[in-house]
Amino acid sequence: MQDLVTLPTLFLSSFLAATLLPGGSEVVLVAVILREPALLWPALGWATLGNTLGGFSSYLLGRLLPQRKRPPAAAARKARHWLRRLGAPALLLSWAPVVGDALCVAAGWLRVNALAVLLFLALGKFLRYWAVSQALP
Repeated sequence: MQDLVTLPTLFLSSFLAATLLPGGSEVVLVAVILREPALLWPALGWATLGNTLGGFSSYLLGRLLPQRKRPPAAAARKARHWLRRLGAPALLLSWAPVVGDALCVAAGWLRVNALAVLLFLALGKFLRYWAVSQALP
């Protein structure tokens, strides 16, 4: 029964942390793994899925922005530069504080291929959560 509470909580925390809302899903991930080490892989899966979908929701919001308007924030300008230079692989850094959300929105604004966005979002999010899990005792 505890699994039914912890994994959905981890998913929700991960989703919200990837949106423009503040949050620290890594703390929830660590708590779940320390509480029940056997849940390592399911926890990594749910955290990655939630965070990927949260980042993709920011991508979808970016698709709603008219292309002729330029985002004013410095982070958005930097994200736009990285995306134009690197393309979808720049989204491997979508987990990074400040610029990560801007990368997702900029990818939508620049109409980067949605499938490529999902792939690189998921890979970057997974690698970050996996690194966090490997740092545990």
